[in-house]
Amino acid sequence: MKIEQRLEELGVELPEPAVPVANYVTTVQTGNIVFTSGHGPGTGEGPIYQSQLGTDATIEEGYASARQVAICLLSTLKHALGDLDRIKRVIKVLGFVNSAPDFIDQPAVVNGASDFLVEVFGDKGRHARSAVGMVQLPGGIPVEIEMVVEIED
Repeated sequence: MKIEQRLEELGVELPEPAVPVANYVTTVQTGNIVFTSGHGPGTGEGPIYQSQLGTDATIEEGYASARQVAICLLSTLKHALGDLDRIKRVIKVLGFVNSAPDFIDQPAVVNGASDFLVEVFGDKGRHARSAVGMVQLPGGIPVEIEMVVEIED
């Protein structure tokens, strides 16, 4: 329960886990690796942010959105694993940023997720990462993130 205690210290409450909106699952485990589907900044009831970076959202707002996505990802992983302490390490984060054509600060936006994961997991939260711009994301969300973690048996 160390990770959940850390979340409590940070004042973070996990929302209801995301549910698939099409023909896919939210996580797939192969061996001791778990892949998540892409998540947006929402709750079990839908997205809470809709915007495009460089058009109607600032880097700070995008950063906050990416942080919220990381919280949603942890909710899904808790649901799938039963215990977030089973996460041995965050391996990879892939962040998609809804970007205006001239917006070039996608890494600064996805830092919201990366910084949060390190804040929660410490060195186990340091990960490989990609942050890419997209012309649009589902539902107009500003950020979508996938994550890959290694777990303990």
